[in-house]
Amino acid sequence: MDLQKAIEIGLSPKQREGVARILNVLLADEYLLYTKTRKYHWNVVGASFMEMHKLFESQYEALDGFVDDIAERARSIGSTALGTMREFLEHTRLKESPGKNPEAEAMIAVLLADHERIIQILRADIETVQDKYHDAGTTDFLTGLMEQHEKMAWMLRAYLQ
Repeated sequence: MDLQKAIEIGLSPKQREGVARILNVLLADEYLLYTKTRKYHWNVVGASFMEMHKLFESQYEALDGFVDDIAERARSIGSTALGTMREFLEHTRLKESPGKNPEAEAMIAVLLADHERIIQILRADIETVQDKYHDAGTTDFLTGLMEQHEKMAWMLRAYLQ
């Protein structure tokens, strides 16, 4: 039995496939941001070490939850979720900086830029999911995720002002 045809949630297989593509690319972006935030948590130094260490920890813990939620959203509409580093690197729209450990303020700026990029991506994805694929559930899910990124970006931005 074709499982894609057995799913009756008000979305066609083509709609679900389009939404799943969006979710999996977002999953790759979130996983890269999670990894980068965790790396900065491990490698931050300086007078604000403890404060930055705790800030980065709170953010990577939130991102870990986002990763799980996005993968489960893809599964709930009948798709699979990406799950290897190679897949994440092939699909992400964010950039890595291997071997580089910037100063604490630069770490914050890099993470802020990544959150702002994801917010911009989410705004476009929300429109596509709603207008092209008519998936209200994923539209709502992505809107909530965008709001969480906006709050995280605000907190990072506050450190730079």
